Amino acid sequence: MHLQPQSDPVSKPPTAATVPQKQTLLIVDDEEGPRQSLRVVFKDAYNLLMADDGARAIELVKQNKVDVVITDIRMAGMSGVELLGQLKSVDPTIEVIMLTAYETVDTLRLALRLGACDYLNKPFDIITMRKAVANAMERRSLGEEIRNNGQQLQELQKELQNQKMVEEITRTRGEIYASIIHDINGPLTVISGFIQLMNQRIGANARLEGEDLDFIKDRLKTITRQVTNCIEISRRYLSFLRQNSEENPPVGVNQILEDLHDLVHVHPSVKDNDFSIEPLTQDVTVKINGTDLIQILFNLAVNGLQCTPAKHSVTIKGSYCPQALDLSQFVDGAEERLINREGFKNAAPLLALSVQDGGPGIPAAILPNIFDPYFTTKSASEGTGLGLNVVQRLVKEAKAVLHVQTKMGQGTTFTLYLPIAN
Repeated sequence: MHLQPQSDPVSKPPTAATVPQKQTLLIVDDEEGPRQSLRVVFKDAYNLLMADDGARAIELVKQNKVDVVITDIRMAGMSGVELLGQLKSVDPTIEVIMLTAYETVDTLRLALRLGACDYLNKPFDIITMRKAVANAMERRSLGEEIRNNGQQLQELQKELQNQKMVEEITRTRGEIYASIIHDINGPLTVISGFIQLMNQRIGANARLEGEDLDFIKDRLKTITRQVTNCIEISRRYLSFLRQNSEENPPVGVNQILEDLHDLVHVHPSVKDNDFSIEPLTQDVTVKINGTDLIQILFNLAVNGLQCTPAKHSVTIKGSYCPQALDLSQFVDGAEERLINREGFKNAAPLLALSVQDGGPGIPAAILPNIFDPYFTTKSASEGTGLGLNVVQRLVKEAKAVLHVQTKMGQGTTFTLYLPIAN
């Protein structure tokens, strides 16, 4: 027997304004008698939804948050077992109680395997039915609480991870600040030395002329040039740090490479390794925060220098790519990985900046994990496992793409592709 929708006043879902504190129970039966009996039993305890077939039940579950479903196993059209499977596909966490007047072992096994929380025989006992529904509602509430706690835990873990990322970026930028001091210290040393020479030459002379005047003029030009260098270095990095990601000025790559050389050259990881940077034959500009670009290349260079304790080489160089990349040629596998494929702004022309090391290569089992936070094969004194994760984050922010290619016994190459500024 099928009821028309208008004949069942509780078929319409209750609104949140009417009974927001109650959980929702859906009763599915193609016979009106059992349906109305259950409605009388539970009308004061739960928000009730009624359906006379499986299709209507699926529709109600899609439109409402349903906590528990009571369904007959044998119904015209869609059976209760078929309905159970579809309900779980719509909401895997929903609790379902099966009713049957024709119990078979196979049917019950199938229902339980599909996730039914209980089954009762017709005619049902009201006390037993109330207990079964109460247990199902409790399971639903506990499940939601567990999921909410799990979600909160994941959010907390993500927040902690982001904090670690911020700390790592701050630490690396602190090293960049150290490089600024290092860069400025050179010109300041020259200035200090020249001022001492000028003071010695001037001495007690009231007037300067001839060779003394020429000497002072020459040294003043040098001092002026060195002071200008200090100002340019300071302004360059400060402007990079002040820019928002959407306001990045074009960055001259050769200048970045020159500053990077000074930064890495004093890093303890260099040791006896051969480290070199090849400037571009023709300088170009790229749209990325300059500090972020240095940080990406710095982390990749240090990673390369630390890949093995044996003496090896690390080389940074760039090349011009007049065409957009054919991303179908980059296939993740045992020897390569592409980072930020979906977020890459693949607009020609492009600049490829590669960091190549002559180390042992990355094992296939490790390659998929190298950008994970805290993943490291180094000792605690050499790394935190955050360097490459920071690289991945900055690559995504810049809408760039990073290709990793490695071969056991032959080393690894990280290639960063960036759009060139027009």
